[in-house]
Amino acid sequence: MALEVEGARRVVGRILDDRLEVWRDSAGRADDFLDEGTGRLLRPAPDEVLVWDGLGAIMPMGRPAITKPVDGAVSVEPPTSDYQTVLPIEAPGLHQDDVIRVAGSVRPDGPRDPQLVGRRFRVSDEGVGTFSVVRIVRVQVID
Repeated sequence: MALEVEGARRVVGRILDDRLEVWRDSAGRADDFLDEGTGRLLRPAPDEVLVWDGLGAIMPMGRPAITKPVDGAVSVEPPTSDYQTVLPIEAPGLHQDDVIRVAGSVRPDGPRDPQLVGRRFRVSDEGVGTFSVVRIVRVQVID
């Protein structure tokens, strides 16, 4: 018996309102070069190719948690820099170190988080989950 997921796709599709671009460094780090003045590895330009663009969502992985450490003192854990990207199932599989750029939003009243527009995220774990309706990937903020 096949599971009918079209209704779930429509519901989940409503949260996919960020315009995302996925960029991949086709040569990896093999073509990076050392700037001897700064000691930093630099990439040749252009170094990345656009592999997908479409609607998705960028969301924080978790919120700061309040924990009770020793002696009952309450402290707030530092916020995480991990985010998750939710992509439609039709989007291509991503690789570690792919870069996702938030190009904008299709929400009529503006993006959920205006500070995310223009930011870039590096895929840190492409195996968080793939479901019948969406693909979820862990990413970290680059800039």
